[in-house]
This record gives sequence, C-alpha cells and structure tokens, in this order.
Amino acid sequence: MTGLALEVTVAPAPRRASARRGRGLWLLPPLVVVAVFFGYPLVLVAGQSLSTDDGVGLAKWAEVLGSAEFRDAAWQTVLLALGATAGCVLLGTFFALVVAFVPFPGARTLSRLVDTVLAFPSFLIALAFTFLYGNAGVFGAGGFLYSPWGVLLAEITFYTPFVMRPALAAFSQVPGVQLDVAAALGARPGRVLWRVVLPAALPSLASGACLTLLLALNEFGIVLFLGAKGVTTLPMLVYGKGIVTFDFPAANVVALVDVAISLLLYGSYRVLGGRSRGAAVDAA
Repeated sequence: MTGLALEVTVAPAPRRASARRGRGLWLLPPLVVVAVFFGYPLVLVAGQSLSTDDGVGLAKWAEVLGSAEFRDAAWQTVLLALGATAGCVLLGTFFALVVAFVPFPGARTLSRLVDTVLAFPSFLIALAFTFLYGNAGVFGAGGFLYSPWGVLLAEITFYTPFVMRPALAAFSQVPGVQLDVAAALGARPGRVLWRVVLPAALPSLASGACLTLLLALNEFGIVLFLGAKGVTTLPMLVYGKGIVTFDFPAANVVALVDVAISLLLYGSYRVLGGRSRGAAVDAA
C-alpha cells in the first residue's frame, strides 16, 4: 500500500514539468513581440540620448534636465495632469452617483453614451471647443480657449468618462441591503454616501484617477490642436525638439523621462486596479 501510494504521488511530476514547459513556450511569442516592438526601440532611444559630439556621455542629459525650458514643461505637465485628474474625479463621481442612484428616464442610454465617448480621439474635443469658444466660434471666447485654462477644460471634458465608467461599475456593486439598513437606522443621505457608498467605490475611483492622470500626463492632441500660448508640456517638448529643431538627443532625453513617469503611474494604476477588482469580487 505504501509503495502504491508513493507511485501515485510521484507519477504526475513529469506531467507537471511538461505542462510548465508548455506554458513557457506559450509565453515566448508575446515576449519576443514586446522585445522587438518595445524593448528594441526603447534601447535605441536610450542610446540616442547618450550620444554627444565626443561619443557617449551624459552631457545631453545634464543640459536638458538643467534647462529652464524642461523645468517649465515638466511643471506645466504636472499641473495640467493634476488639475484635469481632480476635475475628472469630481465630475465623474458626481455624474456616476446621479446615474446610479437617481432614477430618471434615459439613465441607461446615458451610461452607454459614456462608453461611446471613450472611443473618441481627443482632438475631436479640441475641434468642438474651437467651434464653440474659438475666435470665430459660437461664444467667441478665443482668449480663454487658447490659455492653460482652455486646455484644462478640454482635458476634463474628454477624460471625465474614464473616471465615470469605473465609478458606475463600483456603485453597481454596493449591496442595496447596506443602503436600506443605513436608511432604517436614520442615517441621512449624505452620511450614507460618505460612510457606505464612497468607501466601497474608493478603489475604483482611485484606479480611474490613476488612469486619468496617466493619460493627461501624455496628452498631445488637445494641446497641439488648440495651440495654447505659453503651454508646453513634455510631449509637446518632445515634438518640438524632434520635429521642429531636429535635436534628437534632447528629444530622446525628454521622452525617456516621460516614459519613466508613465511607467511609474501605470504601475500604480495596476495595483489600484487589482484592488478594485478584488473589492468587486468580495462585494459580489
């Protein structure tokens, strides 16, 4: 009996090893694709950023990172991204609360419309704003449109659905029993919202905020299309260095800094997104 039990226990080991090898082979093609289409170009960009007249060095990095132009672009990028994220979180949460908890005709249609807006390119918002607020637009507020405030408003308009969609999904997972019990205990709607609804949706809201911050940080179409005076973000600086002045080493330096910030934010988004999905599963 002991030998038989030992035989039954040991026999599956080769099959498990074969299964692991099979999974490893399935991972090989996507790794090759990532290495060829992402890793190799990134290595080329890094190599270009180190090129100098004397060969290879960090002179271009010191020149770019120490310039007032880079500092201003980085500061404007961060301010616009944080402002757009804050505005999107406020508006997206409010609209999601209205759609989820305030019954009105057309709520389902509005929810589907949000999904449609997610597929629009960002320059369409800039184009619509030009027709509305441009010098020859309906409202003729050209000075406002071509300022940092116009860029901020356009980004908030475009990215609010990116917060509203995960917020709607989170609000739909809040058990109705909790709301009924809180109301039966005499809690006011504001207290129910603050103590029950928002804590349950906090991981999803944080995930949507991280995604919005990541997208706003790399926004290029809105800023380029509006042509706002004095607004130079890191993507615009890459465009100016690489396309306008043909300073490719400097453009690569700025691009690598932008990529590093984006990867950091993406990692945060993945962590918060995982927590959001875990909270949704627990609620279900």
